[in-house]
Amino acid sequence: MNKSELLRDHISQFITLLNDLKNVELHIDHEDQAILLLYSLPHSYKYFRKTLIYSRDKLSFEDIKGHLLSKDKLKNEFGLDSKADRQASILVVSKEQDKRCRYCKKLGHFKADCYKLRNKRAAESNKEYVG
Repeated sequence: MNKSELLRDHISQFITLLNDLKNVELHIDHEDQAILLLYSLPHSYKYFRKTLIYSRDKLSFEDIKGHLLSKDKLKNEFGLDSKADRQASILVVSKEQDKRCRYCKKLGHFKADCYKLRNKRAAESNKEYVG
């Protein structure tokens, strides 16, 4: 995304590209779409991107699009200042330092990377396969 490009236009172009890929039968799941959209944004969205990524277990394209459009609307209506960006960066730093799994409650990883949850799911799938 160019700095001079409007966010709405960028999202519209992004959706067009996703539809083009779908038309050639290339499927990208919703979480990957969300990550691609976040990383297609300029550097000025760095803290916003990190806040969304580290504050959620699962990302969805529609949620990310909604957050971006809300941020853009607020920016246009009220003019976000650097104080808001600093507050967002503080949240990101605290999230990065407090990587606590929501499943096993241990520090150092998130639920998506939890080995205990993976082992439990593997055991459950083995029971279904055997039984």
